[in-house]
Amino acid sequence: MRSKLFVPGSRPALFAKALASDADMLSLDLEDAVAEADKQAARAQVAALLSGAPHRAAGKQMVVRVNAWSTAAWEADLRAILPLDIDLLNLPKIESAEQLRQAVAEIEAIEVRLPSRRAVGLLVNIETPRALRHAVAIAKAHPRVRGLQLGLGDLFEPHGIRRDDLRNVHATQYALRFAAAEAGVFAYDAAFPGLDDEAGFRAEAESARALGYLGKSCVHPRQVAWANAVFAPSEGEIEAAQRTVDAAERSGEGAFAVDGRMVDAPFLARARAVLALAERGRA
Repeated sequence: MRSKLFVPGSRPALFAKALASDADMLSLDLEDAVAEADKQAARAQVAALLSGAPHRAAGKQMVVRVNAWSTAAWEADLRAILPLDIDLLNLPKIESAEQLRQAVAEIEAIEVRLPSRRAVGLLVNIETPRALRHAVAIAKAHPRVRGLQLGLGDLFEPHGIRRDDLRNVHATQYALRFAAAEAGVFAYDAAFPGLDDEAGFRAEAESARALGYLGKSCVHPRQVAWANAVFAPSEGEIEAAQRTVDAAERSGEGAFAVDGRMVDAPFLARARAVLALAERGRA
């Protein structure tokens, strides 16, 4: 999940290009990227895409960002999207565990009437100071939560926090990463608004990667290559991970030595994750 490309649901002309891109995930957006007057049409266009076969043939994880649970569009989004084949539902503007539980209750009230009764996983946006303060509780509020995603624009802009100062970015990434770690979910990095600023994008992405984020959101196809390059494991990392997995299979013990250092279950889990990511990158 090195890269997640946002695609406005109101622009179906972009769907085929997005499916053909190198992004690991597509995030079909019904929220901020869609004008109020276009939301109904966007809902129908996203549903049409996800009802067909081509989106799975592309081999991508599919995410839909719905409108916030407190808005008029929320229930209509759920009714249109929940019957469809998606991997994650992206929830914006959640600020507390109670809000998350209310949202899940409304999701479940619709799912229970669906033939499949499949419980969709949730990717929750953390995009306000209150949400960041309650991020652990939000992530722990329901087992459907798979990950937390930073929204740096919403976090920084209203409060005059400078995004061009990487210290501010790193501090916020750090706080969210440890919240996600405490809750046992993954952390995903924010979208970067500078479409031509490769250096700025990479600086944020490299900071996130150093903290163990899975990948970075992209708002333009050209950013996908930048994200994939930053979050792809290096040959050295792949080789070290393979040595760790091989040693675990030979050892059969809880802790063992690899390359002169002690390794136990968390290191082994990370090594297997690196190999899985490398395999996806070769596919």
